[in-house]
Amino acid sequence: MIFELSVKSHKREEFINITSDIEDKVKESGINSGLCHIFIPHTTAGVTINEGADPDVLRDMEYGLDKCVPDEGQYHHMEGNSTAHIKSSIVGCEKTVFIDNGRLVLGTWQSVYFCEFDGPRTRKVLIKIK
Repeated sequence: MIFELSVKSHKREEFINITSDIEDKVKESGINSGLCHIFIPHTTAGVTINEGADPDVLRDMEYGLDKCVPDEGQYHHMEGNSTAHIKSSIVGCEKTVFIDNGRLVLGTWQSVYFCEFDGPRTRKVLIKIK
């Protein structure tokens, strides 16, 4: 079963918590025990799992990625979004999370984030539940 989420970003770079949206799809699937595979079909976006309680963690992640991949550089891609492509590759475009008792198995502080690196845009997230 494949579900699709629509995610709208409002800034050039943004981490958007999609945990509850994914949990809704898990409930809708009726799967009690299995796997939830999250895939981002875009080359300038990604998905990560990290702390959902302290917003400073997300700010630090943005800061760290900006330090690793600065806007100024001798990039050749003509669209001007080379940093977004690089950050997407670093973060990755897929995650798999266990499902148990009809819920995502995440750590106490963990949340799932859609990572926008070339917004604002409307994007899609594909979710395979089995």
